[in-house]
Amino acid sequence: MPLGLPDVAYKETNLIAMTKEEILKLSKKVCRNTLMETLEIEFTEIGDDYLIAKMPVTSKVHQPDGVLHGGASVALAESVGSMASYVFLDTEKFYVRGIEISANHLKSISEGFVFAKASFIHKGRTTQLFEIRITDEDQNLISIVKLTTIALPKKK
Repeated sequence: MPLGLPDVAYKETNLIAMTKEEILKLSKKVCRNTLMETLEIEFTEIGDDYLIAKMPVTSKVHQPDGVLHGGASVALAESVGSMASYVFLDTEKFYVRGIEISANHLKSISEGFVFAKASFIHKGRTTQLFEIRITDEDQNLISIVKLTTIALPKKK
């Protein structure tokens, strides 16, 4: 057991029983009064090993030259990856923190929406590794991000 932590308990369900509306309700509740609400990040789809969110590209998330700020892309990526950990882990026993993130920005965008799909690369006993692909409405790859999260036991 690394770091003397208990094994992470992933939820047994594959979340098929959880409806899109329930996921949206959960995400809105968790995101209230946070950066995710400020950036208008909305969680839109969930699968057995991925979560998708979208974010509007407006002047609120632009660099001075009128294109999507890389920091906003990274905030979107960390939000969807961390939420994926939150949704898939037993949150009665564990909480999630991001511990490392790296991003490559490949294309710019000035308006519309970007979509971030967080997919598990590794589900470990204490850490989770995600690949997050950020695309535009035409599926053009805007950024690719790698995020590592850690599940820490809640104190009783």
